[in-house]
Amino acid sequence: MNKDFLSLADISPEETYELIELAMHLKSEQLNGHARAILTGKTLAMVFQKPSLRTRVSFEMAMIQAGGRALYIAPDEIKLGQRESVPDVARVLSRYVNAIMGRVFAHQDIVDLARWATVPVINGLSDYSHPCQGMADLLTVYEKLGTLKGVKLAYVGDGNNVLHSLLLGGASTGMHVWAATPPGYEPLQSVILLAQERAQKTGAEIVLLNDPEEAVAGADVIYTDTWTSMGQEAEATQRRLVFPRYQVNKDLVSIANKQVGIMHCLPAHRGEEITDEVADGPHSWLFDQAENRLHAQKAVLVNLLGG
Repeated sequence: MNKDFLSLADISPEETYELIELAMHLKSEQLNGHARAILTGKTLAMVFQKPSLRTRVSFEMAMIQAGGRALYIAPDEIKLGQRESVPDVARVLSRYVNAIMGRVFAHQDIVDLARWATVPVINGLSDYSHPCQGMADLLTVYEKLGTLKGVKLAYVGDGNNVLHSLLLGGASTGMHVWAATPPGYEPLQSVILLAQERAQKTGAEIVLLNDPEEAVAGADVIYTDTWTSMGQEAEATQRRLVFPRYQVNKDLVSIANKQVGIMHCLPAHRGEEITDEVADGPHSWLFDQAENRLHAQKAVLVNLLGG
């Protein structure tokens, strides 16, 4: 794998599966009480522009469980790109720690951190991509269904960073990704083309449409995300008018396979993109998926830090 982990587009299909297998192995060790201190002496700086429950706790616990340490740097402590330039932050932190994780607004900030840092940089979320979530998602589907190749995952909602990572991850692993988004809220064309190019080599289907019912018909997995991401608050009122048709509810779930799994990267805005009945129902994988952030990210850390 590359020195950094910025997007699922940057790792090969073989490397994607290797990370999934490593995550499963590390998870098994942890759950069986045989976790190894693979990252003893290693430190991770966690730079946040956006708050998060899962990103902070899962990365911090991944380092602790593997014998390392994590340092949380709150948004106001650096004001990345404002009080201090991204290149300067990258070069300073590189003198103190073994790796940097950034949870940022603009993807360019992560790119610049990686360019100037002399230690590995991990994208904990940007407006372009959410590769750590994507790895956790692939791990969850693989655990639940025993395979990724040929699985139909239907994404319903906004064409955002989470969908970008699902498209790229699905294309790399042979998983069929059918995405239904409202007109005008599609994923970036550059991501679609990249995913379709990779899908030609793995047999994956990448299908983009506007009809949620068509997308979920016969689906093995239904995935959704918030209608309004952080940084888009000014659009919230308009989005609530556009997205109700894309709510994952009992009626929509009934169109999919009988054993369909429901996924959401969280936090969920219950009553908007997903109903309580579905989020807490028998098909829900939401909290297994949330747990897998820990194990997938631990695999990334072990891979990058040479454990």
